[in-house]
Amino acid sequence: MNSTHGQPDSVLQTFDLYAQTQPSLSIGKEKGEFVDCVVHRVAPTCALELGTHCGYTAIRILRRLPSSAKLYTVEQDPATAEAGEEMILVAGFKHSQFQMLISPSSAAIPRMRAELGVRAVGLVLMDHDVEQYLPDLQALEQEGLVSTGSVLLVNNTHAQGARDFLRYIHSNPRYSVHSQRHGMLEVQCQQGSIDGTR
Repeated sequence: MNSTHGQPDSVLQTFDLYAQTQPSLSIGKEKGEFVDCVVHRVAPTCALELGTHCGYTAIRILRRLPSSAKLYTVEQDPATAEAGEEMILVAGFKHSQFQMLISPSSAAIPRMRAELGVRAVGLVLMDHDVEQYLPDLQALEQEGLVSTGSVLLVNNTHAQGARDFLRYIHSNPRYSVHSQRHGMLEVQCQQGSIDGTR
């Protein structure tokens, strides 16, 4: 792909043009613009992406994060993680702004507090294995990483594997569905720290 180094908009535009004619794992322009709006509104100091894929969504998040914020992006496949990290760097972002965690999400989440010193996550984007959505949310709760004001952006909620996650969200007063666009759900966390042990 041809894009201008150090210019996130150019990299994203190249992804969007590629996706018009080729199969792509990127969320696409419409969902991407929704992500832009949510990140800008929430302005988290710490964001977590589960499922890096090609790096497209990470780039969209990073360009809207406050300058002092950091993104942790999780990808279990090493080759995919390497390619995604390369695109993030091509877009002009530095390792001080993001950290790639190459592992399954179930292993990455417990590391965030214990090893990386993360105390809270303001934005979580889920775009990985839909059957991991619920266990990963419960792991985030267990670690005390989601609390009042945290926002979940969840892709592919129409998939059959996401049913348990949706049932949990809709039946739990700690969560409120704020909006849904283009198959992506925005969920807000409320009622204090969602934390069973810490």
